[in-house]
Amino acid sequence: MSEEPKGKLALYWAASCGGCEIAVLALNEKILDVDALFEIVFWPVAVDAKVHDVEKMADGGIDVCLFNGGIRTSEQEYMARLLRKKSKVLVAFGSCAHEGGIPGLANATGRRPIFDTVYHRTPSTENPDRLEPQPKTEMPEGTLHLPVFYDTLRTLDQTVEVDYYLPGCPPEADRIWDAITAIVSGELPPPGSVIGAETTVCHECPLKRNEKKIKKFYRTWEIIPDGETCLLEQGLLCCGIATRAGCDARCPRVGSPCIGCYGPNEGVHDHGARMMAALSSIIDSNAPEEIDRIIREGIPDPVGSFYCFGLAAGHLRRKKEVQNAK
Repeated sequence: MSEEPKGKLALYWAASCGGCEIAVLALNEKILDVDALFEIVFWPVAVDAKVHDVEKMADGGIDVCLFNGGIRTSEQEYMARLLRKKSKVLVAFGSCAHEGGIPGLANATGRRPIFDTVYHRTPSTENPDRLEPQPKTEMPEGTLHLPVFYDTLRTLDQTVEVDYYLPGCPPEADRIWDAITAIVSGELPPPGSVIGAETTVCHECPLKRNEKKIKKFYRTWEIIPDGETCLLEQGLLCCGIATRAGCDARCPRVGSPCIGCYGPNEGVHDHGARMMAALSSIIDSNAPEEIDRIIREGIPDPVGSFYCFGLAAGHLRRKKEVQNAK
């Protein structure tokens, strides 16, 4: 009897830290099961396969592609479009592909301020000729090319159609395995769905909630949590109340507030807006001035706090720069 042919699996790393690549190895011995089910045809960080190998494949020749990272450059956009064309199932794998992630925080500014900071303003930078990367550079040997650095980072689904989302920074190994087995068995939710839980981190968290109102937010270094009470009720900005479950509340369990890496829970589009709405119900004041003080003193970085992972996907956009017309 002939063996069942293996499916074809691709993995790609765009604008992200690479943690999602490592998370696949957290499957431990189940990675052998993945090997039994799939032939890995493209995984630049681990397998010696070239882009032109993918280009030569038949459209739809890849069964599943786990694409992690946002779209920051022209090269990443090309790869997103290529892998979409070649894949039957394209999964936005991890927070950066799903919502933009930490790289998406740069959308609070633009390409020019980013380059000014990186290549000219940092204390350790010596660049008297004010050199910057260029898409094309003429050399005696020929033209050197670099990808174009976009002004705005986009999520994967702002670039191509995505079949499923697997959130997390990185996704937990159990959720990765759930996704793989669901794909293999064909027991998938409707296209466009998030693979995983529909509740919030609070539902997985064992800390006790007492519906307590708070008058002050603390930075994580200012207090030591008691280990039993809801971190938000102790004044720590914990995003579990507005964040999709799936991580087993690993951070709150050890006294570290949830920072929202699994994105908004079911039915919510903008994670930051949902978090701000949730906080408005627990601040113990009706005076606008006092509410403003509590937020200003306790949450000095609202964008980084409420949109740590979801700025690129949320409703919030960078402010318009008004030119002084003369």
